[in-house]
Amino acid sequence: MRPMLDDLELPQVQEITTYDRRMLAEHKPPGMDGSLLQNLGRRPGHLTLWGVKTGPGSLEFVETLEQKFRAGQPVPFVADIIADAEIETMIIDDLQWQEVAGKPDRYSYLITLREYIEPVEPEETSLLQNDILDDAGDLFNDLVNGLDIGMDFATGLERFVTPLSDMLGRLQQFRRTLEGR
Repeated sequence: MRPMLDDLELPQVQEITTYDRRMLAEHKPPGMDGSLLQNLGRRPGHLTLWGVKTGPGSLEFVETLEQKFRAGQPVPFVADIIADAEIETMIIDDLQWQEVAGKPDRYSYLITLREYIEPVEPEETSLLQNDILDDAGDLFNDLVNGLDIGMDFATGLERFVTPLSDMLGRLQQFRRTLEGR
């Protein structure tokens, strides 16, 4: 069975390389010799493959690969080598292709794929979180009401503008008088 990327059969695949890494946490309990390892699962699998497409339709093939890469959407991937890994959906991380010199209608391609893991939906908020959210909403409403009072305060200061402006003018005149001596 040839590898399939979405609806596209990948012809003449020369090499497939897989990269899998486990996440382990080491814990050193106090007063004990040695340590304990905790298995935290695995990271998303990576897969690199390269192949060649020859004959008519070769350019259209690599251009279709390029469109799938640019779209950035998860695509189904099927290959015998990863059947046991139970990887079904991949994202194209990188794509490189080039025309093979001296051979008409012959293109080589290199694809790097990363396993796509569906994001986990956030859990429902608990009763405690709802209470905190309600308290925050009440505080925000109090703040908005306080801003309304601030507008009354600002407009109430208008009656002091003229007397304070006159006083500022007199202080500036006094300073000029002192500097003139």
